[in-house]
Amino acid sequence: MRLPRSTHPYLALRLRLAHHALLQFAASLTSSMEIVLFLAGPVLLGLLSVIALPCFLAMNLPWPAALGVLGGQALLTCLPAWLLRKRLLPAPVAAWLRQLPLPRRLRWQADVAVAGLLMLPLGMAYAISAAIWLAQSPPWLRPVAGSGIAATAGAWLLAWLLTTLIVALRLRAPRPAQGARPPTMHTYVPRQPRWPTLFLWRRLFWLPFWRNENVIGLQQSVLLAGAGASMLAWLLHLPLVPAPLLGLLASASLVIVTDRGDKAVREQIGLLRPSLDAWPLASRRLLRLACGASLLPALAVLLGAGVVLYGTDPAMLQRRVTGVYAVTASLALLAIVGLPRLTARGRVALVVLSILALSAIGSELWN
Repeated sequence: MRLPRSTHPYLALRLRLAHHALLQFAASLTSSMEIVLFLAGPVLLGLLSVIALPCFLAMNLPWPAALGVLGGQALLTCLPAWLLRKRLLPAPVAAWLRQLPLPRRLRWQADVAVAGLLMLPLGMAYAISAAIWLAQSPPWLRPVAGSGIAATAGAWLLAWLLTTLIVALRLRAPRPAQGARPPTMHTYVPRQPRWPTLFLWRRLFWLPFWRNENVIGLQQSVLLAGAGASMLAWLLHLPLVPAPLLGLLASASLVIVTDRGDKAVREQIGLLRPSLDAWPLASRRLLRLACGASLLPALAVLLGAGVVLYGTDPAMLQRRVTGVYAVTASLALLAIVGLPRLTARGRVALVVLSILALSAIGSELWN
């Protein structure tokens, strides 16, 4: 990454740190992208076209709803920057940068530049998506094409602003604890929990995913919400969006939320393994519970999908393809969780093949 010689050293340092973090993130996805491009290349263009669609659709809504859609689009766009904030500025680097005697204006310039570096790929994705819709030029888009382009640009600029604030907040000094209660003396009475395995799972796996700067809990919550929303939109026939694309999003979200959850659990097991081996307890049941819990979000979405179909179209539950989809999804999720010894490339192949198989079966639901 080459910068002009007139660039301030602090600004150059911040940009190089962000560039290095993006390169590390891209390197971690190299093996995944090879298989994804080989197996799902034709589908990526369809997924890319969805990015700018909410901004165009918002122009046909009343202004309060349109502002809500644009705000939600901006928040969704800056979500990757929030998830990557620890890569952009690791805690030791952020603590060191806070101590530098630099003017506030220079710090803000660096924050804006780093946010612009993050928003550049997303801006290109917005441009490609908008170009696809303008080239297709459906009848509903022609009256709002100009305002839709302006709304797309506005959503991207708002996401840039929010990303700047995310980067700036990362460099803020942590607030000292105020109003802390003085320690009180209590008589310790040891109690045996009613369900020891569940008690240990909550202490060793559930709570650590929500503490400090661990984003696993929030990440899984966002993925679960996305899985539920995409599944609901698919089953309720969301207008203007092709049903096969919604089916692909729903199937992909089911698999991804399980894959991400299982990876987080496996990493936590790796951290706890030395301690668990030294404790005088049988940890096999605890580890099985932790791995099995990563299946619950996707299974909950599948169960909710069955409830939605029962309430809207009970005859759909009697079709053979519905049962095939449910069985295939369950087997795919069990394979992701139950095959921990797969190589990184083998795991990616399993995830992609599961998504494509579920998408192919799901495309027959509405035929």
